[in-house]
Amino acid sequence: MYQFSRAMYRELARDVDTSIDIDAHHHVLHACEQNIERLVGDRHYFARPARTLFNDIRRYFPMTAQARAWAIVQRYVVCAEDWLDRLPQNGIDVNGQPLQCRATTRRGTACQRMPLPHNGYCPSHQHLAETEQIAEPIAA
Repeated sequence: MYQFSRAMYRELARDVDTSIDIDAHHHVLHACEQNIERLVGDRHYFARPARTLFNDIRRYFPMTAQARAWAIVQRYVVCAEDWLDRLPQNGIDVNGQPLQCRATTRRGTACQRMPLPHNGYCPSHQHLAETEQIAEPIAA
């Protein structure tokens, strides 16, 4: 995932306005890396990663470059999401850690069981996935 965040930063870097902040390049790079890491680790709870990243970095770009910055951010986030979707579901995440169920136990600790690939919940917590699907149309 390092490649996605660095490639995005390299394309954005030429338009960064350093007159606002001397460390603007550092802030943009850090925001790109942080966003992609969250996309990898917390996909189910990260609703709009492109918009979040753009809102974090837009102040470092002049108004004339913001449309280009938005297009770059959107393109790279979509590419990262597509790449994550194509990964094999073999019980290991991108960082080599074993997958865990998204639910918590009655004691408040994270469920340690292996999740099913289609929704991220173990067989004991499938009812939580069903309630998510019902809540999405209501919110829309």
